[in-house]
Amino acid sequence: MTRNRLLLGFTLSALGALAGCERSTGTAPDATPPAPAPVTAQAPAAKPAAPDADAVAKLAAHFFQAPRNPAPLPADTEAQVALGRMLFHEPRLSKNHDVSCNSCHGLTTFGVDNKALSDGHKGQKGTRNSPTVYNAAHHIAQFWDGRAATLEAQAEGPMMNPVEMAMPDAKRVEATLSSMPEYATRFRAAFPKGGRPVTLANAARALAAFERTLTTPSRFDRFLAGEHSALSAQEQRGLEAFVTTGCTTCHNGPAVGGASFQKLGLVEAYPALTDAGRFDATKNEDDRGYFRVPTLRNVEMTGPYLHDGSVKDLPTMVRLMGRYQLGRTLKDGEVDDLVAFLKSLTGELPPAERISAPPLPPSTKRTPKPDPS
Repeated sequence: MTRNRLLLGFTLSALGALAGCERSTGTAPDATPPAPAPVTAQAPAAKPAAPDADAVAKLAAHFFQAPRNPAPLPADTEAQVALGRMLFHEPRLSKNHDVSCNSCHGLTTFGVDNKALSDGHKGQKGTRNSPTVYNAAHHIAQFWDGRAATLEAQAEGPMMNPVEMAMPDAKRVEATLSSMPEYATRFRAAFPKGGRPVTLANAARALAAFERTLTTPSRFDRFLAGEHSALSAQEQRGLEAFVTTGCTTCHNGPAVGGASFQKLGLVEAYPALTDAGRFDATKNEDDRGYFRVPTLRNVEMTGPYLHDGSVKDLPTMVRLMGRYQLGRTLKDGEVDDLVAFLKSLTGELPPAERISAPPLPPSTKRTPKPDPS
């Protein structure tokens, strides 16, 4: 599968685009940072009509842009996808056999757990919110700080992260999987060439193959394909406001975001921001306070918001972005229309046979025991 094919399928056939666990190895701070100053609501303005057809075509153009410098996608096989689905739900990839990818990225809850900070090994919490796993194949990089260039690179990290799944090393992961004959068979089928099949790298490869199938077609995709009645007049006004207000500076392309890094507090310094963001990955001072722009697909369902999960509701998030990113105090009517448009990005989850937990092989005498330490 090439990136062009994936992109075309996304935009014209209503396919969506972090995946990825996202928690630092530190623990959460004891004190909650002060909330941003409230944004004063303005009196609602009279509701304009929906944009006309010519305007709609110009608005839609913002969401057909390809990601910058796309890397070619591997040719995933059904055997790899099926194995990846099993591994996504496999709690024995964690030290105490009690945390799986699905624990923080629930596939029936739009790829998140709706917590500000997720629970990992021994109930530990990190300092960053776990973003949705859906539609992540269209991201420029993975994690809030972009430290993983690919889904494959991202998938390896959480297993050995002491706050998340806490496996001591790659050998423990490989010993666990090799101890179960069904996994050994499935790895050979998924990776028939090139030496030992059961490796951490191949496990990550299978997870990435599965995650590339996690897309969420929405009414917005039908709208982009020319079915303009798929969005209501209010949703179309919200789309127009989304573009003319400047939101598409960051939230553009097929994933409505995810294709760039941006400074949080671009126009006005964001209050109590202590997370260094992309600086943690690059050590470049120019990247301090920058984060990978999140996808807005399914944003209605994936709160709380921001890298630290500090914003609980969507209207507040819209007002804060207007103020700190665009220098705008949005009126109540504008916020209502923008939120209506954002809700049109809520998509259809894949069928249950794709995302539900499959039967997993039983442990054997050789399978390492759960370790709560």
